[in-house]
Formats: sequence, C-alpha cells, structure tokens
Amino acid sequence: MAKTLTFILIVVLSFTIALPAKAFTCRSDNGHKICILSIKRSAKKYWQYQASVSIDGAKTPVETYDCRQHRIQNDGKIIPFGEDNAGALICSFFKNA
Repeated sequence: MAKTLTFILIVVLSFTIALPAKAFTCRSDNGHKICILSIKRSAKKYWQYQASVSIDGAKTPVETYDCRQHRIQNDGKIIPFGEDNAGALICSFFKNA
C-alpha cells in the first residue's frame, strides 16, 4: 500500500514540474522561414533589439535591429532591412509595446 501511494505521488509530482521550453517564434515570408532564436530589448533605446535569428535554418550572430528600419552589425556597419525581413519580423512583435 505504501509503495503504491509513493508511486502515485511521484507520478503526480512529475507532471507538476514545468521544464523550460524552447519556443522559437517563426514565420514564413517570401518563401523563407525566419525564426527568432534570442532577443533582448535595449533599456536606453526602446526601439532597438539585440537578436539572433535563423533564416532557412542558417543561424546569424547577434545583431542590433533598429525598428527605424535598419540593423547594425557587430562591426558597426548599418544595413537597411532587406529581403529576409528578419528586422520587420522582430519589430512587428513589439510595434505597440
């Protein structure tokens, strides 16, 4: 009886513990699958996000996406949002924030 009760208790408790989820936000656009792998909002410049994205399975390094329609690479090079639309995807989630 005690073994059965212990077993049931272990089973019930194992369902109550939430494991961390790896939920990527993905969207298909112009035949490309774009997923946000990591994202962090700037505290000082609320319109900027540091994010790493995956475009068709190819991961990109963390870049700064400025929701004023351009992104800034780690070397300081400014690139306008292009065909991949990763910047538009990132900014669309936080347009009303």
